[in-house]
Amino acid sequence: MTESSQAEIGRNYDAEALIADDLAHHLHPFTDYKALAEEGGGRVITHADGVYLWDANGQRYLDGMAGLWCVNVGYGRRELVSAAAEQMLELPFYNTFFKTTTPPAAELSALLSDLTPASFNHVFFANSGSEANDTILRMARHFWHLEGKPEKRVIISRHNAYHGSTTAALSLGGMEAMHGQGGIIPDIVHVAQPYWYGEGGDTDPEAFGLTAARAIEEKILELGADRIAAFIGEPIQGAGGVIIPPDSYWPEVQRICRKYDILLICDEVICGFGRTGNWFGFETFGIESADFITMAKGLSSGYLPISAAVVGDRVANTLIDKGGEFFHGFTYSGHPAACAVAIKNIEIIRREGLVERCRDETGPHLAKALKTLEDHPLVGETRSRGLIGAIELVADKAARKHFDAPGKVGTICRDHCINSGLIMRAVRDIMVLSPPLVITTQQIDEMIAMARKAIDATAKDIGVM
Repeated sequence: MTESSQAEIGRNYDAEALIADDLAHHLHPFTDYKALAEEGGGRVITHADGVYLWDANGQRYLDGMAGLWCVNVGYGRRELVSAAAEQMLELPFYNTFFKTTTPPAAELSALLSDLTPASFNHVFFANSGSEANDTILRMARHFWHLEGKPEKRVIISRHNAYHGSTTAALSLGGMEAMHGQGGIIPDIVHVAQPYWYGEGGDTDPEAFGLTAARAIEEKILELGADRIAAFIGEPIQGAGGVIIPPDSYWPEVQRICRKYDILLICDEVICGFGRTGNWFGFETFGIESADFITMAKGLSSGYLPISAAVVGDRVANTLIDKGGEFFHGFTYSGHPAACAVAIKNIEIIRREGLVERCRDETGPHLAKALKTLEDHPLVGETRSRGLIGAIELVADKAARKHFDAPGKVGTICRDHCINSGLIMRAVRDIMVLSPPLVITTQQIDEMIAMARKAIDATAKDIGVM
């Protein structure tokens, strides 16, 4: 629980004036600007507490997405505000260039090394998941150059993966709509995703997992192992629709990467810091041989922007022993206030046992609650791991057939959710959930009851009920 009720201290705002200013001047991320203007603007979120948000009109929402997969410790945590304020009073900013550090940057780097496996002892700070993945793209290629193999430049990723929206990060991702806006950088290729429900057909899930993993090996053999620098993957593809791979998938991926001497990058931007019932998703799926870990979001629970690329010893030792200057970094890399908030955030997660609670209590409860929706005529499957889950809305349950116009039904359902006070995101026609780790079992039941009402309303809209 939070230290005080933020619901009682929300200020009064002129919602109409704010929306007018927003429409006139604010270009939002991932937004159809014409559609937003035609709709007359969106919502103005003004304050929050725990797992709830309020808008300028006083409407309360249960935040089933933890912001953007990130507010793990919930809203209204005064400890995090105090950590930022105290650090800002002492040292509001200094850079980490030019052989300089700050106490929070040094402490957080040691803390992250402690949280990750023994082979991870070095951290490069950035400000977003996109920047962290940009960093690793450059670092992986630089590593192979230092090793005398500059031709090893190709990064293998997956169709429908999401690794950010900078040019390098969107190139690493596998979303064609993003690729179409400006193109992608060279020497990045994409292979099949382990999406059994949507693409597995009649194949057994475990057999399908092996097939999806071996698409990586096929690509390596096609291009030549001497050209492949790394494979990047999210343990669970979050923005792709909460694609949870079959259990056979990740062990085979590791085998392939080891066999061909390919660096393995685990993108933990969504899965990290307790989301899957372990500190990191790679623990949940038994990934033991990663070379890089990217993290952001839950690192500070979104209270201040910060991300990190945690680097395995094999790569770090080469950078240190063989490299000169690594020409890469950001003004705010290791920002002292952001690092101070991240340190306090990790302390809260540990002290309140949020990882264990997700693993043993709330995660299993969410899985059971989601399962109750599978009797609905629109719901083909529910799936979850810890406190990340998905509801597949389908045209034909028996055939696992999706709708002919992907995204239309999901958008209808999303709007019904929001109108009834539930923030739930639609990825095509997959409704995805990722609530704060502080959510209670009672609030999970409330969330799923609201989701059912929204799915019922959607079914009526499209003539199914």
